[in-house]
Amino acid sequence: MARFSRIQVALKMKETGMVPVFYHKDVQVCKEVVRACYNGGARVFEFTNRGDRAHMVFDQLITWAESEIPDMILGVGSIVDAPTTALYIQLGANFIVSPVLHEDMARVCNRRKISWSPGCGSLSEISKAEELGAEVVKIFPGSQVGGPKFVAAVLGPSPWSSIMPTGGVTPEASNLKEWFDAGVHCVGMGSQLMIKKSDGSFDLAAIEIKTREALEIIGRLQNSRSLK
Repeated sequence: MARFSRIQVALKMKETGMVPVFYHKDVQVCKEVVRACYNGGARVFEFTNRGDRAHMVFDQLITWAESEIPDMILGVGSIVDAPTTALYIQLGANFIVSPVLHEDMARVCNRRKISWSPGCGSLSEISKAEELGAEVVKIFPGSQVGGPKFVAAVLGPSPWSSIMPTGGVTPEASNLKEWFDAGVHCVGMGSQLMIKKSDGSFDLAAIEIKTREALEIIGRLQNSRSLK
């Protein structure tokens, strides 16, 4: 079962400001990338359900993480139905992220008090997700939905909403400033963070450095926002 409550997940997302997003079919690669992000300061990590038997990889990954880096909050993304949601909850997922909004997924998560972040593309969908119990909603694909201007526009009539964009977020200071100035709760970041070497393998040292740099930028932006 989940080791972190939905409130702990939402607060840690807010505190760190960034959720690395990653999938690989090799569990050892996943462990190395999660460790690199952890060493860089990340404390919430989204494993994406993107390949055949991905749940078997996650089972090994979360068992390892609970032993080796127990304060890392591991969850699962790219979930699109209730049965898969239940499967990952049974494996210990601490949160569920989806690119879509399905009420049956909300019911499964709410019964177990698991954090659920559905993908939304309009204020109506965001409002519906919150009605169904979502503490943090995802906008995806972030840039195509409308980018930072969309977030700012939504928070006008709905200032209580906690929004996490994924897609179109990069670790550059100028990009992060746009999102956090707009009022995001946190951001999800995938390929832009997962740097590779020329041979195609993941550059773990570079991922750690890039994670740390991005989190430092986010920390400064959050502090600046709190002073306004």
